[in-house]
Amino acid sequence: MPEITTHRRLDQPRLGRARFELDPDWFARLSERIARFLGTGRFLAIQTIIVLVWIAINLAAASLRWDPYPFILLNLAFSTQAAYAAPLILLAQNRQDDRDRVSLEEDRVRADRTKADTEYLARELAALRLAVGEVATRDYLRGELDKLCDRLGAGPDPAAERAKARVTRQVDG
Repeated sequence: MPEITTHRRLDQPRLGRARFELDPDWFARLSERIARFLGTGRFLAIQTIIVLVWIAINLAAASLRWDPYPFILLNLAFSTQAAYAAPLILLAQNRQDDRDRVSLEEDRVRADRTKADTEYLARELAALRLAVGEVATRDYLRGELDKLCDRLGAGPDPAAERAKARVTRQVDG
């Protein structure tokens, strides 16, 4: 098999040949801009003024009549406008549907993540409630010490009160 004997380096880009790069999405963005403009009151006002001027010139100025009364050229202009406006509007709607689909998927993922986080926190809270239920509280310890003192038959003993206060401080601290 013959060897390829080129002297250019494959790890470096070619110099001297400028390639024309075109954004593949430029037409879709342009169509969205046009579709947005076609849906404005400004466009309707401009179009109405143009039509009124067109009709006035063709009815009043005898020497400037390029489109006599049935206004066939004006109808052709409207038909051409409609023929181009409809696909542009549909293209803009398709792009909006694509954006909505991506946004919906992101919302779905975010909702799933939020649900998983909420379930995790609920499980952790339940585990904490169970753990707190098994911890001896200050009131429980006081009650148990009082019962113990009553069983021993001793009255209020200062040493027992100090021991009870010490245990209470340890539980609280």
